[in-house]
Amino acid sequence: MYESSTQIRVRYGETDQMAYVYYGNYAMYYEVARVESLRALGFSYKSLEAQGIMLPVLQNSSKFIAPARYDDLLTIKTKIHERPGVRIKFNYEIFNEDDQLIHLGETLLVFVNTETGKPCRPPKKMQELLDPYFV
Repeated sequence: MYESSTQIRVRYGETDQMAYVYYGNYAMYYEVARVESLRALGFSYKSLEAQGIMLPVLQNSSKFIAPARYDDLLTIKTKIHERPGVRIKFNYEIFNEDDQLIHLGETLLVFVNTETGKPCRPPKKMQELLDPYFV
């Protein structure tokens, strides 16, 4: 299993009238965590795209446990439990500053060749970087 962690401070514009993070913004938090997770691994989305591969989302799910509020510093733990093939699944745990678990999420993405529009395997470099986590 591969795991990384990143932090995001809730901005005012991400909240609703109740000063809670608007539910639609969690997908954006997932994206930030996913990009930073791959960067921490040593592989970037930018290099993925430069190799002619895009990574669209197939599924997105959220479980709201407690609200995040304006100016909270959130810690997002991103996990990849299974070695990626044509698809890659990311799991997210979001904690507030009191280290309270407030949110669970999951996204399933597919590697797609930008020229053909067809699913493909992850780049070899990415597989090599992830291999040690799945021995």
